[in-house]
Amino acid sequence: MFKQLKNIDTAFQHIKRFSLVLIAANVLICGLWSFVTYRAVTEAQQRVHILYNGKVFEAFASTRKANLPVELRDHIKDFHHYFFDQSPDDKEIKKKISKALYLADNSAKKQYDNLVESGYYNNLISANISQEVEIDSIKLDINTAPYQFTCYATEKLIRASNTVVRKLVTQGVIRDLGDKTDDNPHGFLIQQWQILENSDATNAQQP
Repeated sequence: MFKQLKNIDTAFQHIKRFSLVLIAANVLICGLWSFVTYRAVTEAQQRVHILYNGKVFEAFASTRKANLPVELRDHIKDFHHYFFDQSPDDKEIKKKISKALYLADNSAKKQYDNLVESGYYNNLISANISQEVEIDSIKLDINTAPYQFTCYATEKLIRASNTVVRKLVTQGVIRDLGDKTDDNPHGFLIQQWQILENSDATNAQQP
């Protein structure tokens, strides 16, 4: 009888050890499965699928900090194109300037008012001059906010008979507003903006 009890106790110990090993294995498998699932979900959240012309393209999401220099430069480019790309049409000029002023503070409005008072836009319209700007480079300091920038560009005044090429240099600081809108998709605001140079470079005859 004692032998039977001993056998039962031994069997119970075996079952106990087996159960503990099985439980530990289940915990390990569940933990590993949770980790793999978490990684898969995280990677999936970083992927963005874009439908363009009936085709699906995969893109990857990233933090804003990683894209900050790109977004800042794009905001600066948009502002300068809205402000300086003009056609000899009063409504179009006001429409583009309005878009530009959503991207900058009152310092840009003062520059616009000065140009209006000097008759600059009236001269564009009366002489049927189209104005285009091409951004050459943007010097940007992203180490300290608000971020200082200097924009170097080439401005063209296109007439029927010739094209005047001008060197354009502007500077300012750019602040992160934290909110994006339809009128300000990057959520930045240009401040203390001023035109450092806007001088003739060449005068090319049209063919």
